[in-house]
Amino acid sequence: MATHRGEETYERILREAELCFARYGYDATGVAEICERAGVSKGAFYHHFPSKAAVFEALLSRWLEGLDAQLQQIRAQAGSAPAAILHMAGMIPVIFRIAEGRLPIFLEFWSKAIREPEVWHATISHFQRYRAFFSDLIRAGISAGDFQHVQPELAAQMLISLAVGLILQGLLEPNKKEDWETLTQEAVRLLMTSWGWKGDAQD
Repeated sequence: MATHRGEETYERILREAELCFARYGYDATGVAEICERAGVSKGAFYHHFPSKAAVFEALLSRWLEGLDAQLQQIRAQAGSAPAAILHMAGMIPVIFRIAEGRLPIFLEFWSKAIREPEVWHATISHFQRYRAFFSDLIRAGISAGDFQHVQPELAAQMLISLAVGLILQGLLEPNKKEDWETLTQEAVRLLMTSWGWKGDAQD
C-alpha cells in the first residue's frame, strides 16, 4: 500500500511539474509551487526528487522512452546500418509529436545547462547515449562494408547535429509547408554518401 501511494505521489509531482513548466517556464516554477499543485509536502517532493532539475530529467526520460524503443526495434529489424538510419530518419514526425508544446521548456532548460552543472549533466547524458547508439550502428555499417573511411564517433555526432537542427527548424516553423520526413531522409542520404555509402539501403 505504501509503495502504491509513493507511486501515486511520484506521478502527481511529475504531472503537475510538467503543467507548471509549460505554463510558467522552468525557471519561474519553484518547488513550492509544484508541491502546492500536487498536494504534497516538500518532504515528500524531496523523497522522490533531489531537485527541480531531477524532475525535468525524469520527464525528459519519460518523453524519450517511446522513441528509444522504436530506435531499438528498427535497428533489430533492419537489414543493414544504412537501412536502419534511413528508417530512423523517417521518424521525424514522431519526434515532432513528442516535442510539440514542449519546445520552450527544452530551450529554457538547455540554456540553463550552460550555467548549472546539474542541469548540464541531465541534458548531456541523453546526447551521450544517442551518440553511443549511433556510433555502434555506424561501426556495424563499417564492418559490413556499407561505410568507409569514417570515424564512428564523429559520424554519429554529425548525424545527431543534423537531426537536432532539423527538429528545431520544424518546431520553430510549424506552419511551413515542408515534408520534413522526406527532407530528413534526403539529408541523411547525402550525409551517408560522404561516409562512402554507395547505394540504396535495403530492408
